[in-house]
Amino acid sequence: MALAGAAEVNLRRIEELTGSSLRLHGLDLYLSGRPAQVERACALLELLRPLWQNGEPVAVVDIQTALTSLDSGRSDEHRDLGRQVLATSVRGRSLRPRTLRQKGFIEAMERHDLTLAIGPAGTGKTFLATVQAVRMLQDRRVERLVLTRPAVEAGERLGFLPGDLQQKVDPYLRPLYDALHTLLGQERTTQLLEKGVIEVAPLAYMRGRTLADAFVILDEAQNTTPAQMRMVLTRLGENARMVVTGDITQIDLPPGQISGLVEAAEVLDGVEGVALCRFTDTDVVRHPLVQRLVQAYARRDGTATTAAPRQGIGNTTRRSGRSAR
Repeated sequence: MALAGAAEVNLRRIEELTGSSLRLHGLDLYLSGRPAQVERACALLELLRPLWQNGEPVAVVDIQTALTSLDSGRSDEHRDLGRQVLATSVRGRSLRPRTLRQKGFIEAMERHDLTLAIGPAGTGKTFLATVQAVRMLQDRRVERLVLTRPAVEAGERLGFLPGDLQQKVDPYLRPLYDALHTLLGQERTTQLLEKGVIEVAPLAYMRGRTLADAFVILDEAQNTTPAQMRMVLTRLGENARMVVTGDITQIDLPPGQISGLVEAAEVLDGVEGVALCRFTDTDVVRHPLVQRLVQAYARRDGTATTAAPRQGIGNTTRRSGRSAR
């Protein structure tokens, strides 16, 4: 049974969260406990039904997200998550938004020419942006994809990198390639790169260009300077979309340097045609430990992951990740 998980780990997790007792016998699941506990467990299982009924794996994060929606009175919205298939991976896996903020992010990218997504690692910002870009390319709503990120080292000095331009920047752009390979496969991705339909380039090569009929993703934008951010935002041409993603708790710029993403979130908040989506640690969809790591560092820093501190600008504006994740 897909719901139970390996060694019935999901059933044990549901027991911990609801206080009820779950026992799987063949294909039948028996629940016991106080009426309120059983009712809560049944409601949680119903929210997970679109996943396990189709035989798809249920992860711990799916359980936690469903429970959060149940407790916040957003069960109806959550049911749509299991039905909203965005794409199918090359391995046949259905790709869906896993949290309500992820759903809001997808909706924002559909409706806005520019979307800023800010949040901790593991919340699916880059991957969902790439999924949306590939969808629009396959639907012929754009003619090409342009994927870029600043070539800033994460606290290390890598020194001189041998090879041509592509070989030099590939290490910085690997997360974008990984997402493309999941969606299109390595062979198809290589073909589209060779044809110029997909372009992966460092941020410095965006200067002076007009990006029309394109879906542009600026990843790791917390490592842009304000000048770089302004430069890339003003590259937007006719029939183009742009998504800017970043984690402002992991800025690798020199001390005292303001992040272009932090500044852009302040300057562009409320501008027509721009969506600002904020993710929190509850949206982390990697290994369950990653969510706890994000929370631990936030406590150490004395910040909340819903609104990390700006560099030199004061506190960030707070805005729901569902603003139009």
